[in-house]
Parts: sequence; structure tokens; C-alpha cells
Amino acid sequence: MAFSTRRTQSSLAEINITPLVDVVLVLLLIFMLTAPVLQSGIEVAVPQTRTVNQLTEERTVVSIDHERRVYLQDKPVNIAELPRLLRSKGDPSKKVIYLRADQKVPFGAFASVMDAVKQAGITNISIVTRPFEK
Repeated sequence: MAFSTRRTQSSLAEINITPLVDVVLVLLLIFMLTAPVLQSGIEVAVPQTRTVNQLTEERTVVSIDHERRVYLQDKPVNIAELPRLLRSKGDPSKKVIYLRADQKVPFGAFASVMDAVKQAGITNISIVTRPFEK
């Protein structure tokens, strides 16, 4: 009786995931470094609240600094021109505005910027805050 000495061959079905992990870690590092840059560059000490929603998409941001200067994204604007500039950026009824105001800004200045945004036809206004530090 002859015994056959065949070796069973298995295919190489395993995928080397080391390059995939390398690429994912590099992308994660890039996103972590560029995320703070994507935020509006105006230095504003926003008030603290208990509930804060994190945003990852680019949004239209109106900022008021401690000297009551108004900015649309990073560009200084006159408050009288703000409604026209906001209307020129698309359909105001579907637009969301994020309003960042320094905590030392008087409510009158804050209310006048809110009024200018509403004059543009935008009713969806979110106020940017930061969470309490533990």
C-alpha cells in the first residue's frame, strides 16, 4: 500500500493591516492638528454652560469681541452691513448662524447683532458657549 504524502496548501487569505493602521493614525494626527485651526480665529471668551454640543462641520460664525467689534467668520464687518453680507451667502431661511460673544459684552451690543442677523431673514441662531471646567 502506498501512502501519498501530499501537503494541503492553504491560500494566503490574511490581510496585512499594518499599513492600514499607519494611514489611519496619520489621518487622525492630521485632523487633530487642523481642528483648532478650523474654528474662528477671533479670541472670544464665551460664557460657560452645563450643556454644550460639539460641532464638526464648518458653519457661519458671527463673533463679538470684548471691544464690541463684530466679525463675520474672521473678517471684521460693520454691523450695518451684516444683514446684506449674510443674505449674499445663500438662502437665509435654511441658514444657521452661530453667534460667539465675549462674556464681557453688554447685552445691548449682543441684542443689536442678533437684530442684524434677523434682519437678514435668518431665524435659526445658535449661541456658542463652553462647558464648565471640572
